[in-house]
Amino acid sequence: MKIIKSINKLNKQVDFKANIGFVPTMGALHKGHLSLIDSSKKKCSKTIVSIFINPIQFNKKKDYKNYPRSLTRDLKILKNKKIDYVFLPTIDQIYKEKSNTKININNKDKILCAKYRKGHFEGVLAVINQFLKIIKARYIFLGNKDYQQIYLIRKFIKNKFNTKVITCKTIRDTNNLAYSSRNFLLQKNDLLIASKIIYKIKKFYNSIKKNFKNINKLNSVKKDIIKNKIKIEYLEIRNKNNLSKKYNKKNFKIFIAFYINTIRLIDNF
Repeated sequence: MKIIKSINKLNKQVDFKANIGFVPTMGALHKGHLSLIDSSKKKCSKTIVSIFINPIQFNKKKDYKNYPRSLTRDLKILKNKKIDYVFLPTIDQIYKEKSNTKININNKDKILCAKYRKGHFEGVLAVINQFLKIIKARYIFLGNKDYQQIYLIRKFIKNKFNTKVITCKTIRDTNNLAYSSRNFLLQKNDLLIASKIIYKIKKFYNSIKKNFKNINKLNSVKKDIIKNKIKIEYLEIRNKNNLSKKYNKKNFKIFIAFYINTIRLIDNF
């Protein structure tokens, strides 16, 4: 495993004409990240994993400051996974010019997380833009938990880069809670509460699959969660193909963002 900390060394050591897979991360690695890495290793001849906590995608400075950091642990995990390259850039390397720090998104896309986390996806697209200029990968591997993020990245890089987005399924623990770096900030009891909420959403999703009329019970499900003093940021049903509110039994998807204490979690079914 080669640890690379500069763009110059990256260009010298990596043959970007090869079949390169890219897994962007912000560290605090978990089983979800490892599944992305496994997918890349199966499909590509070489895999690059980046660890970079992107400051401009945080709409709250406190959230950026408190984001879990565990570089020594992460590098040990990646070494065990026999990763080819780990890229550890600095903020100055990624954002040499201030003009590179924001990518605008359309007003119609300012829904779900984009509605509540102002500037978040502008920051995500900015870092993806910079990364794909540097890392000329054939494929980029992203987890389905961040569904809206994947939708916007795919839309953004189309006709701009030759990199293809590969979507990988959400990896869950034994309680059906999606793995997330933010889970490291939660206590055991908090994780249990979160898993109960996800259980309710999954149960609701399955009920709609059986009888589409159950979709009208959305507000009832929301009230059932709120009564346990859980703050829901949004709980919405949208078309999985274009994220519009025009959906049917074949293309509907449930999206949720909620807080356990001050920690924000998202999921979709």
